[in-house]
Amino acid sequence: MKKLLALLAVFGLFFVSCSDDDTIVDPGPDMPDPIQYSSGSANFSTYVALGNSLTAGFSDAALFVDGQTASYPNMLAGSFAEAGGGAFSIPFMADNLGGLTLGGTPIAGNRLILDFSTGSPTPVPVSGQGSTEVSSVLSGPFNNMGIPGAKSFHLVAPGYGNVAGVAAGLANPYYARIATDPSATVLGDAASQGATFFSLWIGNNDVLSFATSGGAGVDQTGNLDPTTYGGNDLTDPNVFASVYNTILQTMTAGGAQGVVANIPDVTTIPFFTTVPHNPVPLDEGTAAALNAAYAAYNGGLLQLQGLGAISAEEVARRQISFSAGDANAVVILDEDLTDLTAFNPALINMRQATADDLLTFTSQTIIGTLANPMDPTSINGVAIPLADQWVLTPEEQEMVATATANFNATIAALADTYGLAFVDANAYLGTVASTGVTQADGSVVTAVYATGGGFSLDGVHPSPRGYALLANLFLDAIESEYGATLPRVEPLGFTGLYIN
Repeated sequence: MKKLLALLAVFGLFFVSCSDDDTIVDPGPDMPDPIQYSSGSANFSTYVALGNSLTAGFSDAALFVDGQTASYPNMLAGSFAEAGGGAFSIPFMADNLGGLTLGGTPIAGNRLILDFSTGSPTPVPVSGQGSTEVSSVLSGPFNNMGIPGAKSFHLVAPGYGNVAGVAAGLANPYYARIATDPSATVLGDAASQGATFFSLWIGNNDVLSFATSGGAGVDQTGNLDPTTYGGNDLTDPNVFASVYNTILQTMTAGGAQGVVANIPDVTTIPFFTTVPHNPVPLDEGTAAALNAAYAAYNGGLLQLQGLGAISAEEVARRQISFSAGDANAVVILDEDLTDLTAFNPALINMRQATADDLLTFTSQTIIGTLANPMDPTSINGVAIPLADQWVLTPEEQEMVATATANFNATIAALADTYGLAFVDANAYLGTVASTGVTQADGSVVTAVYATGGGFSLDGVHPSPRGYALLANLFLDAIESEYGATLPRVEPLGFTGLYIN
């Protein structure tokens, strides 16, 4: 027993000695294993982006260096670099002003900033002259082949980058800066780079220009010759489908994989949701004077209703009435109304706007101004109806919706045919407009003009934060289709509005 106690004492001294000599460090919580990024079945080594201004990084009504850096393709390229992606070259503008010159003559304005000098923030072009000269052709190739202003069929049009045709409106100044040859095509220059992966977001302008012009263009459905289209026309759906298939066929010919996005509902962007249909304030005297002035028009409509020339429903729609207060609807021209000028030239196609009409963002520059500076009563939108270019009527909105649905059906079907990742930008931007998207810090990105964080000051193009949200949408689709694992973009790292 004595031997056992002695042995235990020795062991006790041993343990005490170990405790004194060795410090036990608490390792803390287990650290997660680092994420292993992977391209899955895709190959990101040579990435080329095709598209229009949305691809280029256009923002605040211009293309400029910071906007190009914050383009969604550049964000994608940064993510791809973690999974075998290569360098991504951008045809940078010469400065952060954004203006373009041709032979020294300005042909495109600078980016917009908010001016607070009048107390109410107003978007105005930043001062100075942009130094990007169109005729100074850059040496490529460039991975970002986003061409502001391009419609679908422009990507396959020879000469679209001919500097000599820019002044006449026959060529695109942004493509002229980077075209490999005056007769080159955007698609040809993109395909020549041997892309292993590509993105395509095209077709927005096939709808957008019609909408932003207040439906002043023509629906070209049935016309298969896009060389005869006007700048604000809606593209024929068969032309769109043919061109889109050609683009995908060309880009995938060498085995490239890719991602495509559909076209958003343009009527939900701030360009159409900022200016109300009833922004006119009137006092009692002015309202009474206007009602007296429109009495003959209203009476003439009733007379023609009695003759059966017009329905009671249309008469009710066309009756014009003002009242004292801040919420009087503007008077507009509407080409879809019955033409009554054969009966009386004074009975032009005018009515007051309703909540179903969408006034363009640019209409605020004309509402309340004088059509005739020498006549103080010639107030645009009140005594003088707003022209077609300032309003997108319900009938015109339906034309936009039909075209968008046709184009999106083509995009979805061809994405499936070619086995490409598909981004439903339409649904996503609809969510931004309707409920907003909550960020990691609890803030919500919406489509409210200037303060929502999702769109830039032109009311059409996303802000850098908006582009970051879209980049993540693209990454989601790519991971789903190709089994990739890619790092995400942090939208909060990008501004929702440039402040200078």
